[in-house]
Amino acid sequence: MKRFAFYLSFMLAVLSLASCREGGKSMITPVASGRPYEILVVADDKCWMSPDSALFHVLDTDVPGLPQSERSFRISRVRPDYFERGMRLFRNIIIVDIQDIYTQTKFKYSRDVYSSPQMIMSIQSPNQKDFAEYVSKHGQVIVDFFTRAEMNREVSQLKTKHSEVISAKVGSQFDCDVWLPVELNSYKTGEQFFWASTQLNDMNFVMYSYPYTDKQTFTKAYFIHKRDSVMQINLPGSEEGMYMQTADSSFVSVRNIAVKGDYAFEARGLWEMKNDAMGGPFVAHARVDRANGRVIVVEGFVYNPGKLKRDQIRKLNAALYTLKLPSEKEAPEITVDQSIAEEKKEGEQK
Repeated sequence: MKRFAFYLSFMLAVLSLASCREGGKSMITPVASGRPYEILVVADDKCWMSPDSALFHVLDTDVPGLPQSERSFRISRVRPDYFERGMRLFRNIIIVDIQDIYTQTKFKYSRDVYSSPQMIMSIQSPNQKDFAEYVSKHGQVIVDFFTRAEMNREVSQLKTKHSEVISAKVGSQFDCDVWLPVELNSYKTGEQFFWASTQLNDMNFVMYSYPYTDKQTFTKAYFIHKRDSVMQINLPGSEEGMYMQTADSSFVSVRNIAVKGDYAFEARGLWEMKNDAMGGPFVAHARVDRANGRVIVVEGFVYNPGKLKRDQIRKLNAALYTLKLPSEKEAPEITVDQSIAEEKKEGEQK
C-alpha cells in the first residue's frame, strides 16, 4: 500500500509539473537536439528539389572572413509528412509553407515550441516562384537570424561561466565588462590595450580604446589604419621587424550593426604576422563610449594553422556582444531582425 501511495504521489507530481507553465513554457520541455549551427528544413520535394533550390543555396554559404571555405550551417531536410516526434526537437527549424491561401511571402518565428532552446522560422508564400524570389532577396536575413540564435545560446553559457579574472582586469583598465571563455587564461596589458589568449594561442581576444572624433572614425580605411598601428606596438613577433597587421585590406568586410540597441561597427578579415608565416581570421566590433568620448574596440582572432577555424571565430564573435560599456545595462540577448514577426505561444504576452 505504501508503494502504491509513493507511485501515486510521484505521478501526481509529474502531472503537476507538466501542467505548470512559466511564461507559457512547460517546466519539463525537452532539451533541444542537434549540434550548433545545424538546421532542419521542413519542405516538400517540389520546393527542395526545384531547379533554383533557393533556400538550399541561401543556407549553403560560407562563413565570411575565413581563409578557407567552411559552410555556415549543417543542413538536413525532411518532408512535411515525416516532421513528427524526434524531428520536432531540433534546435533550429525552417518550415516552408507554400499555399495559395497566402497573398504574399513573409517570415515569422517562434521560440521553444517543442523543445528548448529552440528557434523555428516559418516561411509562408502563395507559390513557388514568389517563394524563390523572396528567399533569394532576403537570404542574409535567414543566415543572420539563425547565426544570432546560436550566438545567444553561446552568450547564455558565457553568462553562467566566463573568466572572472579577465572581467576584473577589463573593469579595472577600461571601466567595462566582457565575458570571455574560461580557456582564455593568459593575458597581458599595455597602454589602453589588453590581450588574452588560450595556452595554445589558438583563440585570442584584444581590447583597446582611442578618442572619438567624428563619424569618419567608422570607415574601413580608418579602422584598418588604427588597428595596424595598435597591433604593431602591442603584438610584436618573436624577432625584430615582426608584428601583427591586417593581411589584405581589400578582403576586409565592414558593416553597421546594433549591439545592445546602439550603433556598432563590425569588421571581418584576415591578419598576418609581418615577416613571418603566421596568420588567420579576425572579427572586431568598434563602439562609442559617449560618456568618456572614446571608441572601444573588441576583437577576436584565431591562429589555428591547418585546421578549421569556424567554430572558434564564432565563439569569439559571440563574446564580443557581451561587452558592457560604463553605465550600460546588460542586454538579455542579441536581437534578431525586427522585420520578422514573432509568434507568441498561448499564455504569453503579445
